[in-house]
Amino acid sequence: MLRLLSDENFNGDIVRGLFLRQPDLDLLRVQDVGLRKVDDPEILDWATSNGRILLTHDRATMPDFAYERLSQGHQMSGLFVINDRMPVRQVIDELLLLIDCSEQDEWKGIVLYLPL
Repeated sequence: MLRLLSDENFNGDIVRGLFLRQPDLDLLRVQDVGLRKVDDPEILDWATSNGRILLTHDRATMPDFAYERLSQGHQMSGLFVINDRMPVRQVIDELLLLIDCSEQDEWKGIVLYLPL
């Protein structure tokens, strides 16, 4: 199962829907781990240090910070950039597909854009 961290402004309906469909999901929110109002690079650092793939809607800055991190030779656990205009049900379905059909290590150093 994938270990996930949702960004501060990630849609709470998606998080709730994921837990309804998969109650044993390993997902933390940045708010739950003391990262509220923290800069994107620090969130990526925390996610990597704790072996978590970051879920975000932030297409404007987060991918750039991720690619910069990788270009500097740093590790990254993975970044899933989800279009905030996708229907909630579709996001949940696609994330559960990734959670159920892939391994954590497959996403190291990868930026994935959803929809698939």
